[in-house]
Amino acid sequence: MMAALRPDEELGLRVTEMEEEEGMGRGEEQSLQLNLGDLDLTSDEFILDEVDIHIQANLEDSLVQEALKTGVDLRQYSKQVELELQHIEHASIRDYIKESKNITSLHNQITACDAILERMEQMLSSFQCDLSSISCEIQTLQEQSVAMNLRLKNRQAVRSQLSQLVDELVVPAAMISTILEAPVTEQDFLEQLHELNNKMNYVKEQAFRETMACTDVHNVLDRLKVKAVTKIREFILQKIYSFRKPMTNYQIPQNALLKYRFFYQFLLGNERSVAQELREQYVETMSKIYLSYFKSYTSRLMKIQYEEVAEKDDLMGVEDTAKKDILAPCAWKAAFPGTLRGRERYPFESLFRSQHYALLDNSCREYLFLCDFFLVTGPSAQELFNTVMGKTLAMFLKHMDGYVCDCYDSIAIFLCIHIVLRFRAIMAKRNVPAIDKYWDTLLEILWPRFEYILELNIQSIQNTDPQRLGFLDTRPHYITRRYAEFSSAIVSINQTFPNERTHTLLGQLQERAVEESKEVEGFQQLLSARSQEFIEEILSPPFGGMIAFVKESESLIEKGQLDRLRGEEARVTQLVRGFSTTWKASVESLSQDGALTQLIQYYHRFHKVLAQPPLRALPARAELINIHHLMVELKKHKPNF
Repeated sequence: MMAALRPDEELGLRVTEMEEEEGMGRGEEQSLQLNLGDLDLTSDEFILDEVDIHIQANLEDSLVQEALKTGVDLRQYSKQVELELQHIEHASIRDYIKESKNITSLHNQITACDAILERMEQMLSSFQCDLSSISCEIQTLQEQSVAMNLRLKNRQAVRSQLSQLVDELVVPAAMISTILEAPVTEQDFLEQLHELNNKMNYVKEQAFRETMACTDVHNVLDRLKVKAVTKIREFILQKIYSFRKPMTNYQIPQNALLKYRFFYQFLLGNERSVAQELREQYVETMSKIYLSYFKSYTSRLMKIQYEEVAEKDDLMGVEDTAKKDILAPCAWKAAFPGTLRGRERYPFESLFRSQHYALLDNSCREYLFLCDFFLVTGPSAQELFNTVMGKTLAMFLKHMDGYVCDCYDSIAIFLCIHIVLRFRAIMAKRNVPAIDKYWDTLLEILWPRFEYILELNIQSIQNTDPQRLGFLDTRPHYITRRYAEFSSAIVSINQTFPNERTHTLLGQLQERAVEESKEVEGFQQLLSARSQEFIEEILSPPFGGMIAFVKESESLIEKGQLDRLRGEEARVTQLVRGFSTTWKASVESLSQDGALTQLIQYYHRFHKVLAQPPLRALPARAELINIHHLMVELKKHKPNF
């Protein structure tokens, strides 16, 4: 194997080889004859135009132009240039040889860089291949991820369904022990009963879907249901039977039942026959209790009622010298009898209010209990309430019908009507329509009776014979007082709770009164005239002189003949002194005749006559009794109406 050459030797060897190759090339060129065809420039067919173009381009060169200008021989100049080029070439070669180490180092570096770049190219090619494979793997992973996500969702959906199914179907031991052993009043029993109800409803729902697992727990749930129904039935029946004990406050067991209202809901959803049995037992028990309670309460109330009641002979137009008033003694206490005490006796309207307020209070409580415990609303609730309270309401209506048919006390009937209207408004405010029909039926009994009694009073006035009204009296007649008291009572009661029907009846009564007043107007005028004559006759013995003087003087004053009064001084003095000494004794005898008012009027007119100019200066005027003092004294003797 040949020894390695140095870079300079290698460079010289390469130069020698190049020269040898050039010499060989020239010799081969001389010996080798090539047929270039159209490319042969030495052929005669060479286009000279192209040569001219090259020559022209060389002539335009700056060096050639400068040589031509100096007159230098171009051949000689060409050789000189060729020689310079050779020198430059040899100098360049020497420079290359001189820098051979650097060139060699550069060559080595370039070779190393080529190797590095080649390795990098291989690495990049390998990385590109890896990237392509990674892309495929990523795509594969994405497909696997989508598939896994789908499987996960499916598993979760199945798991939720299966988990709920398992949770609802599994019957824990705590539920079994609580339902079988715990008392129904404990909170754990109520909670487990809720859970049992949910499981049974779920099993029923799944049974329609033909879920096979339901058959595994169906028997267990049925046995638990039977046990729970048995315990609940015994508990509720015990509470219902406790109502039947004497003197029992039935509101307490009712409140206890409301705490366990879910018991009846459980029975209603799982054992309707037992629920119906308990409902019938409750209705039967409470119906008897309410009937017994209100029958006893009503009987006791009637024992403290007034024995004296209004009769048909107590009408306004019926003459009764012993009894001149149709109003019940305690009519004004009927609306609010809150001061009942001791063994006092009370009017029927007071007892009616107490009786029906108890009915209102118990009806509201019972209706709300039935809706809450037995889970009924609307018509169903009303029907159940009527089953419980029907007998009691019928007893109330029978009692009222028996009282009203023989009652002639219109004020009592009217007060009962207003009590019903008020109580109906109270129940409407509480939103309890339980006994609305009862109120309507009661009003249908009371209103016609009230109108009938009004008609009887009107007829009694129409049938009154003026000749049989008794002796003449200046005081209001007892029929007038009856009518005034009656109309005042009706208006006052109606103002506290206005009723349109009452306004209508009062309007009709007023129209009838106006008609009657027109019919008796002539009689009243005659009676007024006769009454005035009667009073004059009564006043004549003690005060006739004063009355005659007053009438004569007023006639002269009207005619303008005041001068004729100047001669009456002695007469006036006698009248003044006589009245001052005898008026008290005379009043004692007049107090029973109702002429005191007329006496005051005459004495006042006597004062006016003495105040006229002809009589104003009389000394006797100082002896006149003060008119106000006379009125006070006469008021003491005025009869009461």
